[in-house]
Amino acid sequence: MKNIIPVVMAGVLGIYGLIVAVIISQNVVNKDYSYYNGYAHLTAGLCCGLSGLAAGLAIGIVGDTGVRCVGQNPELFVGLILILIFAEALGLYGLIVALILSQSSSECQSN
Repeated sequence: MKNIIPVVMAGVLGIYGLIVAVIISQNVVNKDYSYYNGYAHLTAGLCCGLSGLAAGLAIGIVGDTGVRCVGQNPELFVGLILILIFAEALGLYGLIVALILSQSSSECQSN
């Protein structure tokens, strides 16, 4: 059961993307949606997605190697969890930056 932890941690990264998608979709309106807001939402999505990609890659590499090593030496489990937490933090930082970016807005001004 301990060896399924990397799979669960990788699944959490998908939930981060879902959270950002719901927040951005709630902020999109037909009226007064400026280029600034559009690019801010695009950047928020890219930030969360790319950081999730990097975190998923790190979790995959560490999880694969770590599960094999824990199978041979169970004392390495705590070290595996610590490294997985640091890899998950990459995705969490991307989520935080995406939330900050998605909340920024600018009003359209007429000439």
